[in-house]
Amino acid sequence: MKRNKVSKNKLERYRAHTYRTKPNMRLETISDAIKFVEQRGFVTLWPIKGINLPSLWTATTGPRPVASEHDDPGHITWGWKDQMLDQRCWYYAKLLRGKATFVSLPTLPNFYALSPREADLDDYRQVYRAGTLSYEALRIADALLDHGPMDTIQLRKRAGLSSSERKSRFDRGLTELQKGLWILPVGIAEAGAWRYAFVYELLDRWYPEIPAQAGYVRHEKARADLVSTYFRAVGVAGYGDVKKVFGWEKSQIRQTLGTLREKGELIDLVDDLYATKLLFERT
Repeated sequence: MKRNKVSKNKLERYRAHTYRTKPNMRLETISDAIKFVEQRGFVTLWPIKGINLPSLWTATTGPRPVASEHDDPGHITWGWKDQMLDQRCWYYAKLLRGKATFVSLPTLPNFYALSPREADLDDYRQVYRAGTLSYEALRIADALLDHGPMDTIQLRKRAGLSSSERKSRFDRGLTELQKGLWILPVGIAEAGAWRYAFVYELLDRWYPEIPAQAGYVRHEKARADLVSTYFRAVGVAGYGDVKKVFGWEKSQIRQTLGTLREKGELIDLVDDLYATKLLFERT
């Protein structure tokens, strides 16, 4: 049987377009960044090692490492992120692999539908009782539920996690809750030694329409939509790549890939590798 092939050059050209790494396609304004997230569905703030995904950094600076110097021009992306936290133009939190992720609002219900959420403000307590959410995450979520949005300095105090030995556990709890789509940063406060701290809020209070929208999305459709969006961005990927990005069960990934192949959205290559049909439609 004849195998479909995608040359390295063709894939690089495709990703230069979808990742916006071409010099004439780079992001220059906040408006550009918002349109980029809307176009791609979800992107990371910075590149994640071992993961192929578009990032705001790469689309602004080109394919170069994230600079350690704070005054690097590329760090305008950090400023964009901070400026838009309270604007409700996208979802931003530590989501994919616990790293900074932007998700377009039309795409967000798919992630929500696949999360541990039950669309109740205190449904995190059920997950805690099941043993899959830490005590620190419980305390953080309880504090936000009872007292409303708070910066991290206030939040640590309200959650009873302000001692220095509990800082790392507090940080892990914040990440747990963001990955589970319970909380998100919604602003910046001049607090703490650096006069810079995120303000956190419950996702369902910040985006009250999302739980209702997610309630109409079947799990199979949510996974198919997210994987299709992923392949449109990266062009070529395998089972292992999908697993790294989304962390789903093997059977779920296999079913989703099979569904997209049957629909003709994905094309078989070799060795459990697949390509979006768009690669064969573009010259």
